[in-house]
Amino acid sequence: MATFLRMPGVSADSDEAALENWLVAAGASVKKGEAVAAVETEKAVVDIVAELDGVVHTLLAEVGDMVPVGDPIAIVLAVGEDPSAAAELAAQLSGTPASAEVVPSAPAATAASASVAEDEAAPVNPEPVSAEAAQDDASTGSTADASCATGSTGRSCDPGPKGGRIFASPLARRLAKEYGLSIEDLDGTGPNGRIVRDDVERARASAATPAAAAPALQPAAAQPAPTPAADVDLPEGGEATPHSKLRRLIANRLQTSKRDAPHFYLEATLRVDELLALRTQLNEASEVRISVNDLFVKAAALALRDVPELNVIWTPDAVVSFATQDVAVAVASERGLVTPVIANAGALSIGALAAKVKDAVARANEGRLQQSELQGGAISVTNLGMFGVDAFSAIINPPHSAILAVGAARKVPVVLDDDTLGVGTVVTVTLSVDHRPVDGIIAARWLARLRELIEKPLGLLI
Repeated sequence: MATFLRMPGVSADSDEAALENWLVAAGASVKKGEAVAAVETEKAVVDIVAELDGVVHTLLAEVGDMVPVGDPIAIVLAVGEDPSAAAELAAQLSGTPASAEVVPSAPAATAASASVAEDEAAPVNPEPVSAEAAQDDASTGSTADASCATGSTGRSCDPGPKGGRIFASPLARRLAKEYGLSIEDLDGTGPNGRIVRDDVERARASAATPAAAAPALQPAAAQPAPTPAADVDLPEGGEATPHSKLRRLIANRLQTSKRDAPHFYLEATLRVDELLALRTQLNEASEVRISVNDLFVKAAALALRDVPELNVIWTPDAVVSFATQDVAVAVASERGLVTPVIANAGALSIGALAAKVKDAVARANEGRLQQSELQGGAISVTNLGMFGVDAFSAIINPPHSAILAVGAARKVPVVLDDDTLGVGTVVTVTLSVDHRPVDGIIAARWLARLRELIEKPLGLLI
């Protein structure tokens, strides 16, 4: 039977994702497990696969849409099923009885998608829109056009009787709330008078010019509807760059972490002379170039092995511990900040670990990381030392319980073993910790073990 293909929960801590690309067209046959769309999360691009064999009847979301988890993005028919079976599902989205629904064929659906894309080329609102936008445009572009005339202010049709249930798309309701408009006061131009995005945008434009749009009985002191916070006056020479999908997702994620996880910080300055000497020897014998960061990732994993109380995360019902030492590595990819997880890093050789990190960085730049590679572990390692940053405090990457920030290696005066003054190379590290699952004494023990492994690095090879 006809079913919706819905946006899956591609990330445990995100309630929406961006549609990066359609890998199939309307009318295409798909097999169970076949990739049909690519979705961008705050970490990577993830494929959505078909759950059953079938035929893609209608694409409900456009490339670039922000789609809430669980929302439909396509209608899929079973193999050999009559296309009219999609009418009832389409009616659920528009509020139109199934008998009155115009069911597009596969070519028509493709044309509708193209018209939506053209319409989106110059959006009224620069913010990304969700799947409802595509549903709005598709419905107003097909069913509504058959019964609505286009006037100077846009489409106009019978909005249906006022009172009772008001049909409006989720996107229209959200925009109306942002603009300070009452959904009850809007006239809908969608099927059966359904209020869609264009109706809200027209009402907002009218509210911005009250002298021309206000009825004669409107009080003179009436104020126009408030505009969104994004509509600000730019300084002379300034420029407003709309948020990218990835930047918005990263911002939401970090804001949640800083708000919900009570951070505390521990700082240590570590001698790295022996570590740098060991790295030089390893690179002389290794086919894979080993970085200082690779050695810190290995040390972090072994410290988790020896202080397992830090190898945990907080959940609403329990503190979850891990049996393996999985470490996430912060990567400033060409697509944005991502944190691929090196599974069981404590059990890998230095060379194998370095190879995995380099492979993850390469695929992150290409957007080819899989969601399974971005989940797991309790700690991240982030390094700004290559930019000359001496020390910094990082925000924990949820749901992890800690993140280790590594600064630059620098030469400073040090007291040598024979109590004489000399020159040594040091690195300052800062451990940010979620105080809910981890107490200060545990974090201090973990950091002390990290110091031992870094300052006596032969332990990394055992």
